[in-house]
Amino acid sequence: MNTRLILHINGNEHSLPDAWHGRRLLDYLRHELSLMSVKEGCGEGDCGACTVLVDGEPMCSCLLLGGVLANRSIVTVEGLSDDHRQRFAQLCEQHGGLQCGFCTSGFTMMSAWLAEGGSETGQNSSDKLLAGNICRCGVYQQLKKVIADLL
Repeated sequence: MNTRLILHINGNEHSLPDAWHGRRLLDYLRHELSLMSVKEGCGEGDCGACTVLVDGEPMCSCLLLGGVLANRSIVTVEGLSDDHRQRFAQLCEQHGGLQCGFCTSGFTMMSAWLAEGGSETGQNSSDKLLAGNICRCGVYQQLKKVIADLL
C-alpha cells in the first residue's frame, strides 16, 4: 500500500516510510533521523526520557506510533531554540540540577513547554516539570530552582 505520511519534525518535513507506520516514534527519531536527545528509558511512558512536543504538548515518544502522527508538528531538544537550551543548561550548572544526563532531555522539553505557557490545573510549575520525569540522581530540589529561575 504505499501511503505517504508526512511528519513535521523540528521544522522540517519528513516522509515517513511505510515500514515505520506501525513502529514507535522514538525509534524513528533516533535510528532514522539521528536525533539522539530522544532517549529510551523505560519504554512504558513512565520516565520522561523520550519526551517530545507534539503540536505543542509533551508526549512520550515511546508510546506513539509513527503512522498516527501524519501532519503533526514534533519538536525534540534539537528543535528548541538555542537560547532556551543554553539558559536551561546554565541554570542547571548554577544549581547543580543535572548529573548523569539520563533525565536531561525530558526536563529540557518540559521546561520549554512551561516557558511557552503549558499548564495543568492545580499544580505549580515545578510540580509539572517533575511529573512524569524520573531523575536517577535525585536532584529534584535543584531542578525546582532551575525552573523557578527559568520562568
